[in-house]
Amino acid sequence: MRGVATMQDVARRAEVSITTVSRVVNRSGFVSDGARLAVLEAIDELGYVPSAAARGLATRRSGMVGLCLPDTGVADDLAQSRVVDGAVQVLVDPTPAGSFAWGGHYFGEVLRGAEYTAWKAGLALTVATAREPDVEARVLAMAGRVDGLVVVAQTLPDDLLEHVARRVPLGALAGLPRADRYDHVTVDNAAGMARLVDHLIDDHGIDDLAYVAGRAGTPDDDERFQGFRRALTRRGLDVADAPRLRGDFTRRRARELGTDLLRSGEPLPRALVCCNDETALGLLEVLVSHGVRVPDDVVLTGFDGIDGSATSAPPITTVEQPPAELGRLAVERLVARLGSPRRRPTVTTAPVTVLLRPSCGAHPAAVTAEPRFGTGTEPRTETED
Repeated sequence: MRGVATMQDVARRAEVSITTVSRVVNRSGFVSDGARLAVLEAIDELGYVPSAAARGLATRRSGMVGLCLPDTGVADDLAQSRVVDGAVQVLVDPTPAGSFAWGGHYFGEVLRGAEYTAWKAGLALTVATAREPDVEARVLAMAGRVDGLVVVAQTLPDDLLEHVARRVPLGALAGLPRADRYDHVTVDNAAGMARLVDHLIDDHGIDDLAYVAGRAGTPDDDERFQGFRRALTRRGLDVADAPRLRGDFTRRRARELGTDLLRSGEPLPRALVCCNDETALGLLEVLVSHGVRVPDDVVLTGFDGIDGSATSAPPITTVEQPPAELGRLAVERLVARLGSPRRRPTVTTAPVTVLLRPSCGAHPAAVTAEPRFGTGTEPRTETED
């Protein structure tokens, strides 16, 4: 039986040094085009696969970075298998439209940007979900296998983040930057929401607006609510101390909120300003099903810019943030820290864009032109003091 090819075998076949093979495999250091081609051809001919374990022993690096996402409830759906061996079923779909977990599109795009950037840096990306009840054990085990870790804000408690940051380089995605030892990548939530509310008040003359929040204590949502309040305060309008309604970022919960609101018999506000697109889509389903016209009776807006907000009927006015870009920036900052561990922590703020669509009364012709009001065109990076 043919043995497993080694780096030495590749070097002999390509007639180069082991150092040259290592540089090609690890994408590091200068290698001439001719030598690189010879090494790649030898790797292909011999079927050589680099040993991550051996490379880790030599470099004290795993060649992997981690991405830790919040628990979106997907495990509950997966636990109930519908697969029936050898059978074909025909039935009305029992899954309500849009019942998938909040952020499904959002985190998929974050993952896409993160994985691509890791790949460009010659690293593999491993993903974990902060799922109860063993969150701490799962995260610490992951931290022991990777060279650095990106964590979505509010996924882990602050004390656990600080503990992990003492072990491996850490980056926080979204949330409020604080005086800590890791890099932050976020978006201008408050400014984006304020600009959206400015449009509703100034261009549509709306002065009766209600904010529909997500889970309490979520930093991004807190910022968006502050942007909402800021826009109202600037115009001398009544400002509530707390959101009118509170959900959990899911369509399922938003449908419940909408049903309760309609059953209450209270007059509907002229505008429902939602914390995210999934909440807006859930409310839209209930409103339309009960004969409430959007935007004639109620204006509805979201935040995030997921695909569903553009394909709903009517399409939903939203604040678009760039999730793939956030994933890219987070891993990019992490890679920079791996190369320079003592660099000072940075805060990178990605721009957002207000997209006007028919759910706020924007004319359909304007949607084709995609009018955009941005808070900036390039990410802004600042060094923490």
